[in-house]
Amino acid sequence: MPQRRRNNRVAVSGATGFIGRALSNFLESNGYEVIRLKRQHFKSKKSQLRTLLKGCSVVINLAGAPIAARKWTPNYKKEILNSRINTTGVLVDAIKEMEPKPELFISASAVGIYDSYEVHDEFSTSYATDFLGTVCQAWEAEACKVQRIKDVRLCIVRLGVVLGNEGGAFPKMLRPFKLGLGAKLGDGHQVFPYIHLNDVLNAFWYIIQHETSSGIYNLVAPQMLSNLEITEAIKQRTKKSILPVIPEKILRMLLGEGANALLIGQKVVPDRLEKDGFTFEFPTIEAVLDDLIC
Repeated sequence: MPQRRRNNRVAVSGATGFIGRALSNFLESNGYEVIRLKRQHFKSKKSQLRTLLKGCSVVINLAGAPIAARKWTPNYKKEILNSRINTTGVLVDAIKEMEPKPELFISASAVGIYDSYEVHDEFSTSYATDFLGTVCQAWEAEACKVQRIKDVRLCIVRLGVVLGNEGGAFPKMLRPFKLGLGAKLGDGHQVFPYIHLNDVLNAFWYIIQHETSSGIYNLVAPQMLSNLEITEAIKQRTKKSILPVIPEKILRMLLGEGANALLIGQKVVPDRLEKDGFTFEFPTIEAVLDDLIC
């Protein structure tokens, strides 16, 4: 069994978001005291943030403007980038000045860092050169500055599309299917790297509890499926007819460059988690849909 941490005080940025809210509740239900960091805490004096972080053995960084929430105007692209870089930088600076320092810094990233051609484990360096790829690389580079601080362990979790009923992508995905308006996106061949919310929570718990865990982890389900295969699975589960396709042209009209997040997928495997013996509660899309669709 892994050793117990010196205390159970954890700070979470982005705690009001879909994943952050669920993770905060999950940690509290397992006996942790959670300090929920809000946007205003990053705009106040550094001393206030350090006070909030005081005594935390773990700092978890999930802050960032939603990727697919709206059309990518030049201003929103700046918000997507800056909300990640600035928050991460402020947290790293605060950790540098803390005494005692946290044992672990977990910083989120996304599988959008990878290109859409190769199959990627955590050691892949074939990165995308589009906007999302460059955002993820800059985001991770900011988090990696914590490695200059002695005795602070760093884990970067590259998230796929997190599926749950309480928020995020899944309710938006499911709604048109229930109305008989579901469809593949574009040609449907793009890979859809997904993961159930419960597996995300359990992966965070695994990383926190295992003191040998460090570096990069891909948080995706082991099963690799295309958008077309996901569409067919939801169709079968909802027993509804679907439309032939939502054309790429329509998606680009609605989301601009942001349509890339739906039209370009990444082939990603959770190699490190599987080799470490982590057990996925929902390893297939069938298991995910059986749980989420009532």
